[in-house]
Amino acid sequence: MLKLRYSKTSPYVRKVLILAHEAGLFDRLVLEEGNPWALDTDQPRFNPLGKIPSLVLPDGSTLFDSPVISEYLDSLHDREPFFPKGPARWRALRQQALADGICDAAILWRQEGQRQEAIQSAYWKDRHRRTVERALDVLEHEEAAYLDPPLTIGGIATMAALGYVDLRMGDLNWRETRPTLAAWLADASQRHSFQATEPPR
Repeated sequence: MLKLRYSKTSPYVRKVLILAHEAGLFDRLVLEEGNPWALDTDQPRFNPLGKIPSLVLPDGSTLFDSPVISEYLDSLHDREPFFPKGPARWRALRQQALADGICDAAILWRQEGQRQEAIQSAYWKDRHRRTVERALDVLEHEEAAYLDPPLTIGGIATMAALGYVDLRMGDLNWRETRPTLAAWLADASQRHSFQATEPPR
């Protein structure tokens, strides 16, 4: 069995779990919740960076973080690969980079907003928000038409990222100016893998 250290609201974890469902591997995972933000967290035992997800392999070694874990899981099944070969690989990896970057910026935006109001930085909140907006624009105008079929790690990462934006930045109203991306997510959100990994609100 494979032990996945996870958090219920992490978009990076959700990306890994979506892929596991799509690849028919979810039943091989043992989920172990970890809180990387707790003062007494033991997560550095599994990832020296202190981040989640991390995957503990049968021999006790660990893999981190979500791009590496996702590609490892993709090597364990016989279905169509989610990390394609040839030119399609670079498009899928670019999409993943955009999606992961959205998550990075959205998490930083949220962390800044959780600080005491007197010490919050309007500059940094705006900078992170604009990063999310720019990446969403590129997904809309350059990538949305290529997210699937077939579903690749790019589409999977985008599903997780947009789900996180909806969870944490609900006032962004990103769908209003990005109709192609919004229509894609409306279809993608019908997938069992997306619904089964819905985070608590």
